[in-house]
Amino acid sequence: MDASQVFVRTSSQRALRENPWSVDCRRRRPARAVGGKELDVMSGDAEADQGAGEARRMHRPTMGDVAEAAGVSRPLVSIVMRDAKGASEATRQRVLKVAAELGYVPDDRARKLRQKSSRLIGVAFWLQHPFHGDVVEQLYLAAAEQGYDLALSAVAPTRDESTAIESLIRERCEALIVLSLKEEAKHLQTVSKRVPVISVARRLKESTVGVVRGDDRAGLRMAVEHLASLGHTRIAHIDGARVPGSVERRSSYRKTMQRLRFDEHIDVVLGGPTEEDGARGMAELLSRSVRPTAVIGFNDRCAAGALDYAIRAGLSVPQDISIMGYDDSRLSRRTHVQMSTISQDTQTQAHQAVRLAIEQVNGMPAREVIVQPQLVARETTAAPPDSAAEISRRS
Repeated sequence: MDASQVFVRTSSQRALRENPWSVDCRRRRPARAVGGKELDVMSGDAEADQGAGEARRMHRPTMGDVAEAAGVSRPLVSIVMRDAKGASEATRQRVLKVAAELGYVPDDRARKLRQKSSRLIGVAFWLQHPFHGDVVEQLYLAAAEQGYDLALSAVAPTRDESTAIESLIRERCEALIVLSLKEEAKHLQTVSKRVPVISVARRLKESTVGVVRGDDRAGLRMAVEHLASLGHTRIAHIDGARVPGSVERRSSYRKTMQRLRFDEHIDVVLGGPTEEDGARGMAELLSRSVRPTAVIGFNDRCAAGALDYAIRAGLSVPQDISIMGYDDSRLSRRTHVQMSTISQDTQTQAHQAVRLAIEQVNGMPAREVIVQPQLVARETTAAPPDSAAEISRRS
């Protein structure tokens, strides 16, 4: 061992005795090889210091932390956070400033658990349904106006409706708003005995379940009449199969076509609520020797699928074929195509749903509200082709 090595070792030992916590003198374990590379591993003491630092960084500030930093009591912090009386303006501002600096966020769930009223309305909805997204957006505004908040629970291919509903009940929601789910009506009636239930966009006969829905019969009648006013007679309907609302829309389509004396052109194709259903329905319609000049989809998603299929088949919309949707969801207002549709007035339905929910929370009986739909004519409907002959097939 040469003199320089002796000097380095002696210097390090002396520094360690004088300051055992010195970062420069931390003892290290022998290097370990991982994947062919050497890793310099710190000693247990150094690891503990690093872990403590990470724990401090991950620590969620509490009301006690705010009280200590602001030099006040926990009850006073609670008063400030609840915006209640009992704190001077100077103290209030100091506490709020400290809370902001610490990143303190009040535990709203804990507060609601302590209250008799949670001021919470649960909403069960289909995750993949654009119309439901539009309704939820309006529900937030309607609930806030009444001093309520929302708890959302989605229905998805991997999560059924019963699970979505039960999770909302566990959240202590005062009422449930259920968006046109396929859940059995009897089950909703059973749930309504535990908590008020409002069904949106679905017709129900159960007297214990409140209902807010659009007039599906009137909506489909408007769609057929709009196309007839443009000169169409061969008007087809891709229905919603067994989806809520499909029976009423299918029935109204038939009756309106009969009233207009278009009986021989009545054409209902089995569809559904998705783009795939619409594309499949359009494929069936275009395979016929006599094609329709206009098609009404069960909803906007169904109509969007039909529209995309028609374009891929070489047709121009609306020059060769007119297509209408239903709902006036954001899907109908895509940048590359503005779809004609029937609006269900989501704003009115949302406000009525919240209103009925609060009524039932306050002991009033369930009732039904029917919202009138509106025609929204955009770019996918126009007069039929000049020739009265069938649209020629295009390969």
